Amino acid sequence: MGNALIVHKAHLPKALLGVRAAQYVRMSTDRQQYSIQNQAAVIAAYAHAHNFTLVRTYKDEGESGLLIKNRAGLLQLLKDVESNQTDFGHLLVYDVSRWGRFQDVDESAHYEFVCRRAGIKVAYCAEQFENDGSMLASIVKNIKRVMAAEYSRELSAKVYAGQCRFARLGYKPCGRAGYALVRELVDEKMQTRGVMKKGDRKYILTDHIRVRPGDPNETAVVKWIFQRFLEVRSETAIAWELNRKGLLSSTGAPWTRAAVGVILRNESYIGNLIFNRKSQKLRQPAVINPPEQWIRSEGCIEPIVDREVFFNVRKIIEERRVDLTEEEMLVRLRKTLLREGRLTPAIIDRTPGLPCSVTCQTHFGNLRNLYRLLGYTPKRNYDFLDSRPVWSELRSKLVEQAATAIKAAGGRISPGGWSNCLRVNGTACLSVRAARWTPGQKPTHAPYWSIEREACLPDGWIAAIRLAEHNKTVLDYVLLPTDGKVKRTIRFSEAVRMRRGIMRFKTTAGLIQAITRRLIRTRPTSQATPAPQTKEPKAARSRPRRAPKRRSHQRPPKNLC
Repeated sequence: MGNALIVHKAHLPKALLGVRAAQYVRMSTDRQQYSIQNQAAVIAAYAHAHNFTLVRTYKDEGESGLLIKNRAGLLQLLKDVESNQTDFGHLLVYDVSRWGRFQDVDESAHYEFVCRRAGIKVAYCAEQFENDGSMLASIVKNIKRVMAAEYSRELSAKVYAGQCRFARLGYKPCGRAGYALVRELVDEKMQTRGVMKKGDRKYILTDHIRVRPGDPNETAVVKWIFQRFLEVRSETAIAWELNRKGLLSSTGAPWTRAAVGVILRNESYIGNLIFNRKSQKLRQPAVINPPEQWIRSEGCIEPIVDREVFFNVRKIIEERRVDLTEEEMLVRLRKTLLREGRLTPAIIDRTPGLPCSVTCQTHFGNLRNLYRLLGYTPKRNYDFLDSRPVWSELRSKLVEQAATAIKAAGGRISPGGWSNCLRVNGTACLSVRAARWTPGQKPTHAPYWSIEREACLPDGWIAAIRLAEHNKTVLDYVLLPTDGKVKRTIRFSEAVRMRRGIMRFKTTAGLIQAITRRLIRTRPTSQATPAPQTKEPKAARSRPRRAPKRRSHQRPPKNLC
C-alpha cells in the first residue's frame, strides 16, 4: 500500500476543478422566500444547467447579514479559500445580498474579491446578469449592494417606530422583564396566553407582551430591599445580606452593589414601564439616550412597592450624588484641606458636597495624584498603591487554591458576597486579604501590619498575605478568626501576633491545610457495627495497664507550618 495513489484536493487538475462547485446559502429571519431550501433549489438548477457538480456546502441558517462575526459558514469559506484548501473552482450564491447587508457596501465586494483572487469564480444564480467582470455587471452589483444595505436601514426604522408605538400603549416590545417580574403573552382581547420564558418570542401579530409581578417570594425580596435601604442606605450591605441568605439575582448570579442599584432605580416596581433608555440599531454598539427621548407608560404594571417608599429611596440616591467638574472638585477639596488640616479618604467620604473617595481616585488616578495636584504631602506613605495589582492576583490565586482544597475535602463552596471571599457549607466564611506593612512612627518602634477587612464580615476566618518591608514581596501568611465584631482595620505587630496566637505559615500549602482542617468537619467514611463482646472468664482476664503519669507541663503547639 506504500505506492498507493493519493489525490490531494489542493492539487486537483484544472479540468476537474472547472466542473466542481460549492454553494453558499444564508437565511436571516426577515424574509421567508430566502429560505435555505429555496436557495438550494435555485442553485441546484443553475448547477445542472451549467454541468457543475456540487461538492461542498457552506451554510449560515438564521443569521443576520449585518455582521460577519456570527456567521460560521462564511468564515469557514473564507478560511478555506485563503489557506488554499478548496477542491472546487466555482462558488454558487443565490444573489448579491446573500453575502450580507453590510452598511459598508465595500465589505461584501471584498469577500467576492478574496474568492476571485484564489482563482474561484463566483456566480449569482438568481440574478439577471452574468458575473463576468464587465462594466454592466460591476454597476449592477454595486447597486444591489447599496439596495441590500438600504433595506436593512428601512426595516430597522420601521421596527423601531413600531416598538415605540406599542411601548406607549403599555406593552413590552423587547428586553427582559426584571427581577420579580414576568412577561405575559396576551391576545387582542387581553386574554392571557401564558407566561413567556427566556428567549421566547411572539409569532402572531395580534398578540402582545405585558409585564406583571411573578414569583411571590421574589416580590417579597423586592419589598425588603426597598425597606432595608431606608435603614442602612447601602447597596453593598444589602447585597451581602442577600448572598448570605443564598438568594440569587435575576441572572442567576450572586447579588452585587450594581444589581441592587438596578432594583432601587427601576420604576417598573411602582407600575411604570420605561422604554428607549438605550437603543441599538443595525447591530451597532448600544447608545444611551437622553431622558427626553424615553417613552414612559404609567400605571400599566401592577405595583409591588409603594410610591412614597420608592421616591424616598430615589431622593436618598440623588442627594448623595454630586456632579462636579474636576476643577470644581479640586476647589472643594482644597477648602476641605484648609478647614481640616489634613485629607484622608474618610474625611472625603463624610464631607457634604464632596464626591466619595472612590470617585476622586477614578478621576485623578489615585490618591497620590490627587494630593500632588492639591499641593498636599500626607504623613502616610502611599507607595503601597503601586503593588495593589500584584496583591489582587495573589489573593485570587489563594482563593482558587482554598476552594479546590475545600471541595476535595467534601466541603460545599458558595460566593461570600464580596471579592476574594468564600462561604463554606453555608455557615463559616473565609476572607482572603493582604496584610500591609507599615513602618513604626519612630525609628525605634517596630513595624506593624494592617488588614482592611470587608464590612459586615460574618463568623469565620481571615487568611492574609503578610507583605514584607515596603510591600514589595510576600513575607508569610497568617490566619486569624473573626466573630463579626472585630474592627474594620486589624493592626498587629510581630509581638502582638505572638501574644494573640495568630497563626503564621511560611507557605501557601500549610495555610491551605490549616484552613481546610478548621472549616471542614471530618466525618468517618463508614461506621462498622461493633461485634458483641463476650465475657471472658476471670482467670483469662489480663491485668489492666497502669495509666501513664500525667505531665505537669506540655509543650505549646507549634503555629509555624
